[in-house]
Amino acid sequence: MVKTAGKTKPQAREPIPHTLGFGVPATSDPHHFRVVIPKANSAKVQISEYLGLQAASQDAAVIDRVLLDRPRWTAIRAEVQRAFNARLAAHGLKTATWRVGDNPVDRLLGKELCVLAWAVEQMDPDKIPVAVRNWLALRPEERWWLFGMTAMSTGGLADADRGWRAALKHALGDVAQSELLAPRARKGSRSQTESVQSSLGLFGEDV
Repeated sequence: MVKTAGKTKPQAREPIPHTLGFGVPATSDPHHFRVVIPKANSAKVQISEYLGLQAASQDAAVIDRVLLDRPRWTAIRAEVQRAFNARLAAHGLKTATWRVGDNPVDRLLGKELCVLAWAVEQMDPDKIPVAVRNWLALRPEERWWLFGMTAMSTGGLADADRGWRAALKHALGDVAQSELLAPRARKGSRSQTESVQSSLGLFGEDV
């Protein structure tokens, strides 16, 4: 509080960065992802990467990453939204909800979403809850690494159940890793805070 002429004047707060959807900077043509949710309940959900100003050419500016059957999307959407909003709130950014139509997603959060979507796209529906729990147990950096390895060779719409895409399905869906990862999670809040601090494209280095 600042005192002037016998009065107390509240300090000005830093303005909240203006973002679109799940943490996308409201700047000219940013690198981000879009989740397109059709109005029809039976239509598939598409996740695409928009390279923005980083694109080598206009023809390569958009990469369609994955199509998800609606039941599979429904099985993951709530937990993904909760996890992403917790990260946004930690940075003082506005939260978001999935809506019919285009949903912009921060470039790093989009990479993380693709890892889970690739894992469940052809997974036995009964295993999807296990995959979600295992995905939540991963650090953001681990998800970014998995995205990078998968995107290099099998990151398109036609690459389902091949190479790293098949590996993700088995790695996340076959065995619950919660007990193995629990000791790491119990080390304390400091490591978790550091993970959050480096998670968003608005605040971290490109990965």
